[in-house]
Amino acid sequence: MRHRPQKKHGDDRLSTLIEKLVAIVGKSNVLTAQKDQTKYITDWPGDKTGRARAVVRPANTQEVSKIMEFAYHTTTPVVPQSGNTGVAGGSIPDQSGDAILLSLERMNIIRDISRSAQTIVVEAGCVLETIHTTVEELGLFFPLNFGARGSCMIGGNLATNAGGSNVVRYGNTRDLCLGIEAVMPDGEIMNLLSGLHKNNTGYDLRNLLIGSEGTLGVITAATLKLFPLPKARETCLATVNDISGGLDLLNLIQAETGGAVEAFELMPKALFELLAKHLPHLKQPFTDIPEMSVLIEIAATSDADAKMSESGITPIAQKLENVLADAFESDLVTDAVIASSEAQRSEIWTLRESALEAITAEGERIGFDIALPLDAVHEFVDEMAGTVDRILPGARMLPVGHLGDGNLHYTVFPKEDETANLRKHAADIKAAVYGPLSSYGGSFSAEHGIGANKLAEMTAFKDPAALAVMRRVKAALDPKGIMNPGRMLP
Repeated sequence: MRHRPQKKHGDDRLSTLIEKLVAIVGKSNVLTAQKDQTKYITDWPGDKTGRARAVVRPANTQEVSKIMEFAYHTTTPVVPQSGNTGVAGGSIPDQSGDAILLSLERMNIIRDISRSAQTIVVEAGCVLETIHTTVEELGLFFPLNFGARGSCMIGGNLATNAGGSNVVRYGNTRDLCLGIEAVMPDGEIMNLLSGLHKNNTGYDLRNLLIGSEGTLGVITAATLKLFPLPKARETCLATVNDISGGLDLLNLIQAETGGAVEAFELMPKALFELLAKHLPHLKQPFTDIPEMSVLIEIAATSDADAKMSESGITPIAQKLENVLADAFESDLVTDAVIASSEAQRSEIWTLRESALEAITAEGERIGFDIALPLDAVHEFVDEMAGTVDRILPGARMLPVGHLGDGNLHYTVFPKEDETANLRKHAADIKAAVYGPLSSYGGSFSAEHGIGANKLAEMTAFKDPAALAVMRRVKAALDPKGIMNPGRMLP
């Protein structure tokens, strides 16, 4: 007699899980096939892939609440995800296959815009670039900006407290957010969406969840600050003698323009060489590549500063030219290229925003996302040049990044055809770069977050007392440990 095979207990649990999720969001929004899950469980750089019981795509906050309530009662791990453009491995599940991946991509409604209050209420799945274009049509401006703006979503920007190129003037994502709506691990909805600029009514739970990388709850919506849309921008590349000279130039421009600097980006010779090598179609601004350049952008929101004079120049442009003239006289600047059209401005920015593509094309490397006090950047870069070369002779070092706020994307390449040596000395190089940061008052993660990639650094370099407090907060808000397990907290 042949017996029918019995279902395994695990199969029953999975079947129940899928049935419950389907009941909440519909069959088409619960993805269980590997081919359907691939884009969700593979991180943006493409070098890490996880496994998930299911990818579930809720349409609204109430559905997120029901999913979290079910996950809490069944102790099912949940990995929240928006645009999946992070580079720290924080938005994909691990290899256990135990978690459900909660994609917020369908939650992309702009709930409200107030021109008088200069605020916008958006859901977590709103693409950053969509927010830009929507508010610009109303003469307003949301300043968060970086290369992934066409695919990243505001939920992930909030979860990682994303930075970008405009931090020098407007701050990080946390500084641009007035309120959030979040679903807690047990499914409870916390509504803190008020657009208040002042609210001293207890613990700042909004800022606690921002930057928590989905480990404390699911941010489903946010009230964001808007600003007047700049009526004129002036963009240039200026060559400076060194990083300290670049910072002197930054302070000079800030003083002369009333703090109008929106971006101040460090672009060393090594970056232009990589761009020429791997992206030769991009237009190079200098005939002879200088050792050190800075990309500068200033903006004017007033009609007076943006009005063209009879001589064909705006006051904001005249201010920049005057500052550069003074900088030439004092040998602070040795050359400069000023964009005379929007097309030229775009060409300059394309060079900066293509940095990651060129760096990736160069091959194996060790990359760092670090932050330093502005007055420590020059000394740190000089120290690393000697330290890393002693560990890996002939190593090529590329310090590029947001100099205006002290954030460096510092990359170490081996000599040509010596990738084996890079791997051999990787641990020593990381220790050499991360080790001195605390003595400089710096951070081992400036804007990319911790995710899965920097857990060892959290253990080694995070203040032990701060780490202990973080663990207690996690235990209090997520007692079952279901929120993005194995991420951010070692």
